[in-house]
Amino acid sequence: MKTSSLSLASTEKHYPEKLPTHIFSDSLVASKAVAHEIGEAIRAAAAQKKMVVLGLATGSTPIKVYDELVRLHKEEQLSFKNVITFNLDEYYQMQPDSQQSYARFMKEHLFDYIDILPENIYIPDGTIAKDAVNDYCRKYEQQIREAGGIDIQILGIGRTGHIGFNEPGSRRDSLTRLITLDRMTRNDAASDFYSEQYVPRHAITMGVGTILSARRVILMAWGEGKAGIVRKTVEGDITDLIPATFLQEHPNVAIVLDDASAAELTCIKTPWLLGPCEWTPKRIRLAVVWLCQTVNKPILKLTDEDYNEHGMADLRTEFESAYSINIGVFNELQHTITGWPGGKPEADDKHRPERATPYPKRAIIFSPHPDDDVISMGGTFIRLVDQGHDVHVAYQTSGNIAVHDDDAIRFADFVADFNEFFQIGSVQAEQLYSNVRDAIVTKKPAEVDAKAVQMIKGLIRRGEAKAGCRYVGIPDSNAHFLDMPFYETGRVKKKPLSDEDIQIIVNLLQEIKPHQIYAAGDLSDPHGTHRVCLAAIFQAIERLKHEDWMRDCYVWLYRGAWQEWRIDEIEMAVPLSPRELQRKKTAIFKHQSQKDSAVFPGSDPREFWQRAEDRNRATAKLYDKLGLAEYEAMEAFVRYHF
Repeated sequence: MKTSSLSLASTEKHYPEKLPTHIFSDSLVASKAVAHEIGEAIRAAAAQKKMVVLGLATGSTPIKVYDELVRLHKEEQLSFKNVITFNLDEYYQMQPDSQQSYARFMKEHLFDYIDILPENIYIPDGTIAKDAVNDYCRKYEQQIREAGGIDIQILGIGRTGHIGFNEPGSRRDSLTRLITLDRMTRNDAASDFYSEQYVPRHAITMGVGTILSARRVILMAWGEGKAGIVRKTVEGDITDLIPATFLQEHPNVAIVLDDASAAELTCIKTPWLLGPCEWTPKRIRLAVVWLCQTVNKPILKLTDEDYNEHGMADLRTEFESAYSINIGVFNELQHTITGWPGGKPEADDKHRPERATPYPKRAIIFSPHPDDDVISMGGTFIRLVDQGHDVHVAYQTSGNIAVHDDDAIRFADFVADFNEFFQIGSVQAEQLYSNVRDAIVTKKPAEVDAKAVQMIKGLIRRGEAKAGCRYVGIPDSNAHFLDMPFYETGRVKKKPLSDEDIQIIVNLLQEIKPHQIYAAGDLSDPHGTHRVCLAAIFQAIERLKHEDWMRDCYVWLYRGAWQEWRIDEIEMAVPLSPRELQRKKTAIFKHQSQKDSAVFPGSDPREFWQRAEDRNRATAKLYDKLGLAEYEAMEAFVRYHF
């Protein structure tokens, strides 16, 4: 059947991309557009009394698509009785009711909430005997053909460029088969399994050829972490080292992106290379920084020829000289630098990122996990305290799933030994130790911790956070442990953000009435907690924005654990001396459970303190190369305007 185009066709960019690309403001808007195309196809087929065949994907990328399809079913009477589905892949060996199985994923996110007929659901069987796998895969291909072929195939994309589980090296004509997972793919899946050692090494997947046989293909990608591979897929050459590039050969494909995942595309990153563009102040700053990096010159040494030879001649013609552009951008960047993140009292603040008054300020740092405050803005935290401001920290979640089992046993053992030594409740303490030890020893791989274990792990992280705050110099009363309910599942998969979560933030803000809010804008956190925590803060601000104190509050977004703000985005850069950088590192070291080997390290092999230090130094080095002051390190912030 012929499928309809995306609902917001105006988002398509007609640039030198080799694939039709649609860029949306955020993943929710994009997901709804995809879901509505699917819904229109289902309704069109039903009107003709025909079946529609959908190829479905799993992972975090399609979740909001499935949410919207469920809403369309419940609120707009979209029926799925004329729908047949084939899933892309499944881990091998994997029981269908296992916590990480894709069969369970599809039930929990879609099938349990719609009226699809069970006999029309096809998901690869991860339990099939090894000697029967080849026959099973051939049968899966046959079932797709017998259903009439796939009408719409939705896809995510892995950091290796895999689609389905077609890893680098997959052939263009490959069909459904058993494959060995790439190390990077297993690393990316580690958070779902609590450790890479528990991630299956094999999977059954549709082949590239199977995917390309679909009549319509929609590939979605969200977030900064996918920007690099998206650029290679959309603008690069076709290669089996990046299987997603084979989509360039498909006659009816759409690449659906949010702003973050599109950030590396030429039309977004360097649009002046494609022809005349609108020169907004933000784009001028972006272009000048890019030009400096391209010609390896500081800002004030750029010449007319540099602009003319690198696609920026039209910008040059808008100004008297290159130097007038240079000095404007130089001054903009110079004004972002401040050693007074809370504002410098009795100073002219016309060109400073923060106000001089009131002084001192009440500041609240929201930390999604119990260590993000010191990892991402520990130097600024220290500066705010040293400069006399009333600083509070709100730890939004317990972080209890990110503690090693050995640490939980060690602390339970400490309680037992402590009580025995002081002869205080030693029987109960010994029983606690036995219960915790037995729960961990008998726990199956990737199984949810017992409540007592979750409690101990949460207390470990709480104690570390308190130690960090004491080291920085704030009292225990200024450390707020919110334990937002969405997080407390004991699993990587969390509950949806609720009104209760948002109200917790609202209540704290109303209590403190801060002049400054610091929040994590670092959205590449592999299990999504940062994104949810930021959404809760934004929604709380929305509820409070008409309060007099809220209208006088600045909201600053930090990064650092997973990536850093680009220099053209930075609105406040706080320089750190060598001593302050060492103090920040020591504050991070207070989080001993995350030292040496974190439970969820993500794709970056460095420890969190190393990532933060390297990024802070890299930001300072870039300012230096642009011709500004040379510092040991810098923490960067972007202001959120509500």
